Amino acid sequence: MSLTMPDKEDREIITPALREIAADWSADREVFRHTHWGKAMMWIFLLSDTFIFSCFLTGYMTMRMSASMPWPNTAEVFALTIGGQNIPLVLIAIMTFVLISSSGTMAMAVNFGYRRDRRKTAILMLVTALFGAAFVGMQAFEWTKLIHEGVRPWSNPMGAPQFGASFFMITGFHGLHVSCGVILLLIVASKVARGHYDRTGDYSAVEIAGLYWHFVDLVWVFIFAFFYLW
Repeated sequence: MSLTMPDKEDREIITPALREIAADWSADREVFRHTHWGKAMMWIFLLSDTFIFSCFLTGYMTMRMSASMPWPNTAEVFALTIGGQNIPLVLIAIMTFVLISSSGTMAMAVNFGYRRDRRKTAILMLVTALFGAAFVGMQAFEWTKLIHEGVRPWSNPMGAPQFGASFFMITGFHGLHVSCGVILLLIVASKVARGHYDRTGDYSAVEIAGLYWHFVDLVWVFIFAFFYLW
């Protein structure tokens, strides 16, 4: 099998086309002409974060299926005693409801941001931040309860020792994201309240913060399904 070089006529057709493609992709104004730079960077960051969380959850599933000791029953581990009755996953259900509700308030904040309604946008972002802070507080209570019961990253009195490592790693990494999101929401909300984006005429920061917050909520849905319900 022999390879032949393109003749002169083919080169005259191919070369300008390649130059045009290279020029388009080397000039960001051509590729991302209608995309805000901050939004593009946030999407790239969220894509990289998706890979990290995917690796964590994949590693968790592999670890659980290969564990030599019995895996703890999450319905019992995360149960709370209310009125003398053990209610399974009640705290996790409340945490999930709070976080999903925060997605709704964040979506409304973005909507009012595009309408240039400064007051409603700032209020809804503050409500979203309060939901996030409540979630982190409940997660801290959950951690304290398990630590008090003897669960550690290297040991677990309820069964497989890998349970503690996977629990603290996955929920801790997600909790860090929620905490950072709360800080981001408070910063953007304060700028909205002061009229910073009215002066610049650009409310894109509200939407960018919303993208991050919706991602954090979506990741929790997968953690809830794979870690707590499985």
